[in-house]
Amino acid sequence: MPAADLTEYLAATTTAAWVDFSAREQLRVIGPDRVSFVHGMVTNDITGLAEGASCPVAMLTAKGAMVGDGRVLKLPDAVLIDTGAGQGAAVKAFLEKYLISEDAEVQVASELAMIGLLGPAADPSLVPPGAIVATLPGLLGSGHDLLVRREALGEVRAALVGLPSISDSTLEVLRIEAGVPRFGVDMTETTIPLEANLEKALHYNKGCYIGQEVIARATYRGQMNKKLVGVLLGEHALERGAELFKAEKRVGRVTSVARSEKTRQLIALAYVHRDHLTPGTVLDLPAAAGTVTVSALPF
Repeated sequence: MPAADLTEYLAATTTAAWVDFSAREQLRVIGPDRVSFVHGMVTNDITGLAEGASCPVAMLTAKGAMVGDGRVLKLPDAVLIDTGAGQGAAVKAFLEKYLISEDAEVQVASELAMIGLLGPAADPSLVPPGAIVATLPGLLGSGHDLLVRREALGEVRAALVGLPSISDSTLEVLRIEAGVPRFGVDMTETTIPLEANLEKALHYNKGCYIGQEVIARATYRGQMNKKLVGVLLGEHALERGAELFKAEKRVGRVTSVARSEKTRQLIALAYVHRDHLTPGTVLDLPAAAGTVTVSALPF
C-alpha cells in the first residue's frame, strides 16, 4: 500500500518538485488527414484546438469499451497522442484498425519523453527551452507536464537537480488524493468514461466518433449505475478489489488504496452504486468488520 515520502509530498503540494513521466508513451499522427482522422477516433473535439494546445481524450471501441485514455496535442505538422506507460501499442493498433482511406500515418514518437512539474512554485522556465517541445497541463490537475526531446533528458534532469524528485509511491498518493483514475487500475476495457469521471474528455456536440452511440445512450439515461468516488477508510487496510456493502447488499468495489497525508488516514478510490454516491454516506465492510465513508473527489 503506497505511502508518501513526507519531504517529497510537502514539496509537491507547497513548493515545487518534479516527476519522471518518461515511461509514458507518445504516438505521432502525420499526413494531410491527421486532424480529421484523430478527431473521429477520440471522445473530445480536436478540430478546434489551437496549435500547441491539448485536451484530454478517451478512445473507445464501437461497443463503448475503453481502449485507453490520454491527451491529444496539436503540433504544426502532427497530432500527438500522449498515453500511459504500456498503452501505446494498444492505442496504435486501435488507430490503425480504422485507418483505411485517410491520408495519415501513425508513428511511435520514441524520441519524445515527459517530465512533470508539481507544486505551486513549479516553473517550466527552469528547464532549458531548447529541450521543450510543448507544455501541457499537469496530469494531476495542477502543475505542468513538459514534453521534451528524449535525447535531452539528462540535461533536463540536471536543470531540476535543486528540486526533490517524486517517487512512484508518493506519486500514487498524490494521484489518489486528486481522484485521477489510472487505466489498468481504476479503469479497464469495460469502463464507460462517464463512470470514471472523465467528463472533461468528452465532447457532446462534436459529431461522430468511435463509440459515440454508447456515450450518447448513457448520457440520455442521465445517470450511471455506478461512479468512481473517494472513500475514507480510517485505518481499515483494504486491498484492491475489496467489496463495500449497505444493509448486507454489495454496493461498491475498491480500485486503489493509499495512506493520505492530506486526510491523515487511509483512503481509496472505489466504484459505488448510484444510490450511495452522496459524500458522507456510510458503507459497511464485509463480515461487519467496520464502516467507511464516501467522500467527494478530489479529497
